[in-house]
Amino acid sequence: MNRDEITEDLIGILSEQADLDPAEVRQDSSLVIDLEIDSLLLVEIVVEIEEHFGVTLPKKELAEDIQLVADLVTHIEKSLAA
Repeated sequence: MNRDEITEDLIGILSEQADLDPAEVRQDSSLVIDLEIDSLLLVEIVVEIEEHFGVTLPKKELAEDIQLVADLVTHIEKSLAA
């Protein structure tokens, strides 16, 4: 799965879980500020991502390193490559 496919699938997940228009979700969108995703919703999104992509995302890294949609794409991409 390439980065574009990951991004497309992730935007679908974020849009569905956060009730957003997919056109509003960009790689440079801040999860908290732009998309207004709170910590509880982020947990639900992470569960959906893990099920969809078949990966495990380290929760500590997510809390510390994930600010933008692109950051999340990168973590998924690394997890798939491992």
